Parts: sequence; structure tokens; C-alpha cells
Amino acid sequence: MILVYSRTTGFRHDSIPAGVAALASLGFATEATEDPEAFTRANLTRFDAVVFLNTNGTVLTDPGRAAFEAYVRAGGGFLGVHSAAATEYDWPFYGALVGAYFDQHPPVQPGAVTVSDNDHTATAHLPATWSRVDEWYDFRTRPDARVLLRADESSYEGGRMGADHPLAWCHERAGGRAFYTALGHTIEAYQEPAFRAHLAGALAWVTSTD
Repeated sequence: MILVYSRTTGFRHDSIPAGVAALASLGFATEATEDPEAFTRANLTRFDAVVFLNTNGTVLTDPGRAAFEAYVRAGGGFLGVHSAAATEYDWPFYGALVGAYFDQHPPVQPGAVTVSDNDHTATAHLPATWSRVDEWYDFRTRPDARVLLRADESSYEGGRMGADHPLAWCHERAGGRAFYTALGHTIEAYQEPAFRAHLAGALAWVTSTD
């Protein structure tokens, strides 16, 4: 079972309902909430993974942070989608878990994703170059993680990270598994079979004990 959390205290994406519906269609029992009181140690034990779906800003209370950290340290899975990287900037544990914080983005436009690693359940189905429309995030730092997707900055205007521009990555962190994808800004993204398969593969990995 997965918990999909989409609370925002900053910018709010209008794609959140589409994202909740897409995640609920991937074969996992799903509970969606924007209530920070859901983050208790007892409640989180019910879930195999927690998804931060286009969260933004400070979205947890101090007790919620403690409960979520305990959940990850006990082996819980985490999937961050798009503006999950623009969340909890002042919480170092979360920063290490998500892998990198959002910095800026140019306007939404077509661009190309390069598959850096197709030996993963979240990328094995993708072509070497994946063309799509999205909001192309730059990050404050590069993640210390296994990078699966990179942005091809030559394919769009306004990228600032250069040739090494990570977009999706995964790692084992603090006892649990964490996956982050910068894709998922638009409503249309959640209707794309390839993007849904990307999310499904991410969830399969973060909930696996192999």
C-alpha cells in the first residue's frame, strides 16, 4: 500500500489530481492525503512507500518529520515527484533523501531526456532518447545517487546545469530506498503510458527488498 501526499504551502501544480489518479492506477492500494497529521509512526507503518507528489514548501510538522524519518530508517520507501524537490528546504534529512533541491526552471517546452541507465525498472521501457514536454528543473547541487535520466540541454532553451543535468535518480538512504523524478509538471504527463510506467517502475523499486 502507498501513501500519496500532495500538500503545498507554496506553488501548487494543477496536475496534482491527475497525478493522484495515475498513481492509484498502477496496481498498488493507494491512500491520498494532504493532512500532515497522517504522518505518525503508527499510521506510516501501514504503507510500503510514501509518495511526495508535487509537494511544495514546508509540508510537515516537527512531529511529522520525526515520524517520517523513523519510517525511512525502518526501511520505508520514498518516491518524490517533480516539485518534491521544492519541499522542506530547511530539513537536512529530507534534502539527503530527495537527493537535490530545486533551483530554477525555464518555461514549459518540448525537450529530450537521455536515458543514462536503462538497467532499472523505471527506465528499462524507455528509448535512449525520450522526447516530451515538461518543466525542466535545474537543481542547486547534483545528487550523490544512481542517475537514471538526464536532460539534453541542447534540446530546449534555458537549462543551466550543462551536459551533466540529472533528472531522475535513486539511492538507498538511511535504511530505506528513495527515488526522485523531476518529470511530472503537466496534467498530460500523467496520461502518458511511458511516464506511468516510469512511476510504476520507481514504486516497484522503492517497495522491493531485493
